[in-house]
Amino acid sequence: MANWLMSLTRCKPEALQAQPITAALLAVGSNHDADIHLPHVREKLADLGEIQLSTAFQNPDFTATIELPKPDYTNQCVYLTLAKPVALQQLQQIFKQFECDCQRQRLTEASAAIKTVTMDIDILLISVPQNNSLSKNSNFEGSKWIIMADRYPFKAHERVGLEELISKGG
Repeated sequence: MANWLMSLTRCKPEALQAQPITAALLAVGSNHDADIHLPHVREKLADLGEIQLSTAFQNPDFTATIELPKPDYTNQCVYLTLAKPVALQQLQQIFKQFECDCQRQRLTEASAAIKTVTMDIDILLISVPQNNSLSKNSNFEGSKWIIMADRYPFKAHERVGLEELISKGG
């Protein structure tokens, strides 16, 4: 996977807001009622197109400290092939709504003590149409993939999930 990733363009999401995308590699996670929220979000994602899932696994919150312990996360990567191209900005809004549907509370200065995250959906990579062609490419190498620069380098659990999905052939 490392060689394939190293060959990809990295862009800031702000520069791609209007870009239509045909697929996305996502990291989803929850550290509160994951057995409820993850299946709900997987169902919602499947409504947008076809999904392939990595293994869901539990791991510690990497931001936890002895002074500020946090519950473990259940994380999973998702390869989402959209039924129709969607602008990145629109997809981000859809994902924020999915998080809100799970009663996600965003951290603010006043609520910095929140330790639970019911649902977190992060876009790691997006696939864009090549040469203005909207034909579906069903494998990773056949598409033009772009790394979301704000998400790279990937966390260990994201790398594991991505490697599993890529090894399945996408």
